Amino acid sequence: MPKASEVKKNTAIEYNNSVYIIRDIERSVPQGRAGGSLYRMRMYDVVTGAKVDHTFKDSEMLTLADLIRRQAMFSYLDGDELVFMDNEDYTPYNLNKESIADEVMFIDENTQGIQVILVDGSPAGLDLPSSVDLEVVETDPSIKGASATSRTKPATLSTGLIIQVPEYISTGDKVKVNTAEQKYMSRADAK
Repeated sequence: MPKASEVKKNTAIEYNNSVYIIRDIERSVPQGRAGGSLYRMRMYDVVTGAKVDHTFKDSEMLTLADLIRRQAMFSYLDGDELVFMDNEDYTPYNLNKESIADEVMFIDENTQGIQVILVDGSPAGLDLPSSVDLEVVETDPSIKGASATSRTKPATLSTGLIIQVPEYISTGDKVKVNTAEQKYMSRADAK
């Protein structure tokens, strides 16, 4: 049983006799409290999809839910649902686009390392790799002679995500993007 301060995003916990996936965590340190941080967690019920916001004290113990992570790949879009295929037994997992809105911006047909989180056999969320390679589909033309300085420009990626990239990146380049921070890391290795 971890403390609230040790829990990460996309962790499944048991709370109020239900299983919730934690989607967002905000840490705050109220003035006048002797060393006690508060963790406000936005959680979604695995079964109903209902959103719950709750604040835990940093030392409060949470019960982890029994969940399974399965390697999968994005297969196709079916209306408002994305269908992922299990890499081992080819089981299809349907996830509503709204429930994985943060992760959708990093997924295309080439994304590797996706894990589907299963709670009681039902798909409840996604775990993304720490970085993904995406293609730049629109950006200002690269500036000839631009160096690797800190000057950046906006770029739209193949999934619709807009990030800041260095001036020397041009349309058609593949870039490595940090999924946690939604930031440019480097040019992707050409394969």
